This record gives sequence, C-alpha cells and structure tokens, in this order.
Amino acid sequence: MDELDVKILSLLQQNARLSYREIARELKVAVGTVYNRIKKMEEEGVIRGFAPIIDYEKLGFGLTAVIGVKAKGRHILDIEREIAKNDRVMLVYDITGEFDIVVVAKFRDRADMNRFVKWLLSLEGVEKTNTSVAMQVVKEDTRLKLTED
Repeated sequence: MDELDVKILSLLQQNARLSYREIARELKVAVGTVYNRIKKMEEEGVIRGFAPIIDYEKLGFGLTAVIGVKAKGRHILDIEREIAKNDRVMLVYDITGEFDIVVVAKFRDRADMNRFVKWLLSLEGVEKTNTSVAMQVVKEDTRLKLTED
C-alpha cells in the first residue's frame, strides 16, 4: 500500500461507482494503473466488496441495539461465529472488559429484538447479555478518512 492506493481508496469511499477512467483523471494517472491497483487490493482483501450506504430506518429497521455478551472462555470464538451469521447483526467485536463480545444489530421492532436476544441467550456458552437500545443515531458510517487532505 502506498499513497496512490490510499488516494484510490479515499475516492472509492466517497463514491464506489466512480469508473476507473474518472479515478485516473482525478489522480492524474493511467487508467490501467487504477485498474491494476484496485484488482490487487481486491486480491489482497483490502477491498472486500462495494456496497451502497443505506438508511436502514427507511427500510423498516428503526431499532438499533448494542449488546454486550458474557461467554465462557472456550466458547467465545464459536459464539462469535454463530452471531456473525445472523441476518440482523451488523458488527461483532471480540472485546476486553466486563463483556467478551459486543454486537451491533438492527431490528424492525421490540419483538424482533426480543426474539434475537432470546436466541442469543440460548447459545451454548452464553452466560449473560446486556442490551442497550440506541435512542438516536447521531453518526452511522463505517468509512474512515484515510488521507489528511
């Protein structure tokens, strides 16, 4: 990864629909260079896909929960993998502190969240959970600024 790769990534984060030609024009490099750099970053797993930024609330997923999970040590990885498979789950982190895992998930309503939490508690090795419901979404963006500009 060099400065050109970072600039390409920054442009793609702003608009993943940019063509190779548009990126090349913006960065004053050859189209083939942009193509080769993007393909290499895909092969190396730096770019894992291209997806739109969605307002989930407008699609009926107006309830966001942050759930701490306390688990028995030998089960943590299995629990994390199982949680990550769930369609409502957006993020799963293996963390330090009082809880072992933190989960961010989206739900249509309280009943939807209730089913998920009960399912979570039924997983072997889960000792307890602590669910916090987001009252207001202030910022929800997984893009990270890569350049100083």
